[in-house]
Amino acid sequence: MPDKFAVTSENELRKQIWSWRGFGETIGFVPTMGALHAGHVSLITKAKKHADKVVASIYVNETQFAQGEDLATYPRDHERDCEMLRGTGCDLVYIPEKMYGDDHRTTITVGGPALGLETDDRPHFFAGVALIVTKLLNQVQPDFAVFGEKDYQQLLTIRRLTADLDMPVRIIGAPILREADGLAMSSRNRYLDEAARQIAGRLNVIMYDCAQKITDGENIDTATKRAKAQILAAGFERVDYVAVADTNSLALLKGKLVGQPARLLVAAHCKTVRLIDNCPINCADN
Repeated sequence: MPDKFAVTSENELRKQIWSWRGFGETIGFVPTMGALHAGHVSLITKAKKHADKVVASIYVNETQFAQGEDLATYPRDHERDCEMLRGTGCDLVYIPEKMYGDDHRTTITVGGPALGLETDDRPHFFAGVALIVTKLLNQVQPDFAVFGEKDYQQLLTIRRLTADLDMPVRIIGAPILREADGLAMSSRNRYLDEAARQIAGRLNVIMYDCAQKITDGENIDTATKRAKAQILAAGFERVDYVAVADTNSLALLKGKLVGQPARLLVAAHCKTVRLIDNCPINCADN
């Protein structure tokens, strides 16, 4: 069977996967919604370190968007994305035309790290993510799948999902890639005009300052309340959360942090664009 770089059907996808498996090659997988940037390239690079062949998928998943969110306007440019993926050394791009049949009725209920934070404002979100990830993992059947740490709650939710459902795939986290001013790379950054982009660059600065104050022993409630005020003062319209959570369970933490691995997570709206970010808090016993 001649190799094709981009396929649109599950049948074509599986023929190529089976061909590679026949030669004993391992498979890495990077699911995306397209509108690729250097952060996505880093995921492919990470996957190539663990697997012989790497598959990327491009699909804007309708089940994780609620009414009024940017499903219709989410940036799509498959030709550009495929060109970028070819340059990374990706071996196959899967671009399904649809993932849900007209009679699709199955849903997935998620808990644990999926509760709170993102789902306080977007209760539909992780059920939609869990559904599409399950379907894609079933279709690609990879040995490894790589997800970026920018979506940290998503990363932990997928790890919980695959562990609970006994999926034979290792979920690997990849570090956040940032712009020169520290803004976390995101496909939605292209929505920002020049003025909004200047404001957006303050988010990571405030986040890291908050994390340092907590590391130095400041009360979590005091530090996060100040950070929320600073984000609004910087020009953001709304702050969904500034929270400190356990690194592994995402249980929210209060008071002073003493010797516990933790993560600071933020979400805020900048000129109608919702941005998220996070960083570890390296707190020794105080």
